Amino acid sequence: MGRKKKVGSAGRFGQRYGRKVRQIVAEIEKIQKQRHICPKCNMPYVKRIAKGIWQCKKCGNKFTGLAYYPKVMEKKKG
Repeated sequence: MGRKKKVGSAGRFGQRYGRKVRQIVAEIEKIQKQRHICPKCNMPYVKRIAKGIWQCKKCGNKFTGLAYYPKVMEKKKG
């Protein structure tokens, strides 16, 4: 049993858990697995190490963000 075109990575669940839950999981995993930009070197090499912990493979910068995608806080002016 592999991934299906319609459900993507949530195809591993088969018919279990309901359609809506599987769609939500597929959306979260799609965002989580895509390339993210490092706030230090501005290169798309950021990978998730653990829940809320992200690291750039290029410069080695380790920072915290949200659980499923890194949200870097912008600096306030003034």
